This record gives sequence, C-alpha cells and structure tokens, in this order.
Amino acid sequence: MIGRLRGVIIEKQPPELVLDVQGVGYELSAPMSTFFNLPAVNDEVTLFTHMVVREDAQLLYGFASERERLLFRSLLKVNGVGAKLALTILSGSDVDTFARSVQDGDTASLTRLPGVGKKTAERLIVEMRDRLKEVSSAMGLDAIVTGSSALAPTTGAKTEAVEALIALGYKAAEADKMLRSFDTEGLSTEQLIRQALQRN
Repeated sequence: MIGRLRGVIIEKQPPELVLDVQGVGYELSAPMSTFFNLPAVNDEVTLFTHMVVREDAQLLYGFASERERLLFRSLLKVNGVGAKLALTILSGSDVDTFARSVQDGDTASLTRLPGVGKKTAERLIVEMRDRLKEVSSAMGLDAIVTGSSALAPTTGAKTEAVEALIALGYKAAEADKMLRSFDTEGLSTEQLIRQALQRN
C-alpha cells in the first residue's frame, strides 16, 4: 500500500491533483481542507495517502495531515459512508469542527454537508464518538507543505469551482447558487470553493 508521497504538483483541478514522484504521475483526490493548503503547481509537497482498491479501479486519496487521513479512515468504517462521502465531509468541515459536531450531537451542522441526511448524521454521531479519540490524539505527524497556497486567478476559476463542488456532491444548480451569493471577481478556484463552503 502507498502511505505517503513526496513530489511536485503538476496538475490541480479540485478535488483532483497529479503529483510527479520521480517521473511517475500519481492521480489523487483530496478534500478541500487539504487543497486550501497546497502550494502552487510546480512546487513540491508531501501528502499522506490512503489507497482504495476496487474491482474496477485503484483510487488514491491525499491528505495534508495524519489527522485528516485518520478521520477519513474512521469515516470509511461507518455504515453507509463511502470514500466520496468521507471526502465531502472533510471538504465541508475540518477535523476539529467535525469532532465538535459529533461530541455535541449537532445533527443540524452535519446535515448541511451534501449527501448527509438526518439518518446519516445520527449514525455519524453514534459511531464516531469513540473513534474520534484516536483522531484527536494524533500529534506531530502533519505533512510539511511548502510554497504559496494561492493560485493566480484564472478566467475559468468560477467554472472550475462549480465543477469541484459538483464532484463533492452538490447539484449543479446548488453549486452555481452558492457562487452567486458573493463577489467572485479576481478570486482563484480554491478561494471560490472556500468562500462557497463557508457560506453554505
């Protein structure tokens, strides 16, 4: 299994990126919590990874910290939560915010995440309470992320942001509405996604 990768980012299209590791390009999916802290294209980064092997595909997920990866792996153990939903949860909520929602039994904040209904939120609260202790205790294992985290604004930033939100589970109309709720002028794709998720 692949547990960690260090290489140069050669492509970034949230939530996907390609990492060049000594001439081999690894395709990874990453939550927005990781994407917001990635350096620019052509910069080096170290990511913790989780590999999912299915009959029809081998998928690789990248995380900026060990805590994020631990939470992702814990979420996969919850009945009815797959890799896509776990990625969406991490994109809409950082580890500490998610932990607070679970510990407080706050179903309202969890159901604001795409794909999380009331029953799933209740299941997350029941099944994740004990598992969060393992995640919270992870210390000193964060990846070293270097370089500038912001990409220069592009003319297609809004289109890319809509596509990224759709990939995270939002409907096209919903994603478009989220981006229309604030001034998008001059913002990069990552900045647009961050604003949209914060305002949701």
